[in-house]
Amino acid sequence: MTTELQPTTELKAIFADIQQLIAQGQVMQIFEKYYGDDVVMQENEAPATVGKVANRAREEAFFANLVEFRAAELKNVAFGENVIISEWFLDYTHAEWGKRTYYQVSVQQWKDGKVVHERFYYGA
Repeated sequence: MTTELQPTTELKAIFADIQQLIAQGQVMQIFEKYYGDDVVMQENEAPATVGKVANRAREEAFFANLVEFRAAELKNVAFGENVIISEWFLDYTHAEWGKRTYYQVSVQQWKDGKVVHERFYYGA
């Protein structure tokens, strides 16, 4: 079985749109527009969350618990065949976790214009 490659130029255009939506504070719109129905998302070594419904609930719970959001700055991004790797500086206060300031790397696997797998790497 062969997988059709997502052209890097297409991924760059999608990522530019994602950047605009982040700047407008429309993070959940990114999720609805660019994440597949069977998406698998994973934080570090934690068990993966499978499916758009389960991941939507996880994302909504995260944002509902944000007390203050100070920064989400893109530091680096790389594009490959069906993959976007991005490094972010994040700074926020969460109701359950307190003040969080850290760097995070996101590795996204893409298929047919949708994220099918995303894993986040960051210090504990």
